[in-house]
Amino acid sequence: MRTITDALAEMGGVASTSSLTQAGLSRRNIEAGLLDASVQRVARGVYALPDADPWLIHAGRNRAVPGCVTAAFAAGLWVVRRPDKPHLAARHGKPIEGCVVHRSGVPLTHLDLVCQSLRCLPPLEGLTIAESAVKKGLVHLSELRCRFPAAREKALLGLVARIRPQSGSIIETMARYLLEEAGLTVELQVNIPGMGHVDLLVDGLLGIETDGYAYHSSRAAYREDRRRWNLTVVRGVPTLRVTFEMLLSEPREFVRMVHQALATYRPAH
Repeated sequence: MRTITDALAEMGGVASTSSLTQAGLSRRNIEAGLLDASVQRVARGVYALPDADPWLIHAGRNRAVPGCVTAAFAAGLWVVRRPDKPHLAARHGKPIEGCVVHRSGVPLTHLDLVCQSLRCLPPLEGLTIAESAVKKGLVHLSELRCRFPAAREKALLGLVARIRPQSGSIIETMARYLLEEAGLTVELQVNIPGMGHVDLLVDGLLGIETDGYAYHSSRAAYREDRRRWNLTVVRGVPTLRVTFEMLLSEPREFVRMVHQALATYRPAH
């Protein structure tokens, strides 16, 4: 039988009475958890596991839940950088010490947290979250477009229009955004005969391959990597390798490197 500790664990360790009852728990289940000390009441109508994160308990005591980039990170979406302060969502919208508060209905939907991220974060960081949510099927593009009808949010609607669900990783999204901002044309997942796809193709000439943390998971993967790398030379597709760290800490250097490579390999007219 499902217990309150099971439900709280699935919810991150802290939840309200209404959230617990929506999850199928009865008030008797909740009271039983309090009696055997497997849960604690941290505020009226708010319960937590004894080992719940202190900031989540702090949020619960203030009638708030994780929001924006904090909720996106917990949902496994593509977050460029974790914020210095937790971002919370609350109906009351009042300041909470040590946190950034977004006035919002709760419980928060994936669409809500994506919209908060697009409004709150720098464009690139909002885009990665939104793009991953669409890619994972958590948010539909048509719904997202409808959430920015105001003329003052025209720039956000333009950012939504740049979402590409076929993007393979946060590194691809970051690289594409930086290159498009530099005025370059970027194609995604372009097939090179005999080689397979290249992550990005810039101005129809330069390939960009993205390296993740666990790029070479086996000897076979290493050999395949070298085969594909050699074929970029044979097929006449010069290719650069980029990492998350490069794009995060040296975005201008990355763009400069791409411009230099294009100038080197672009046919003279």
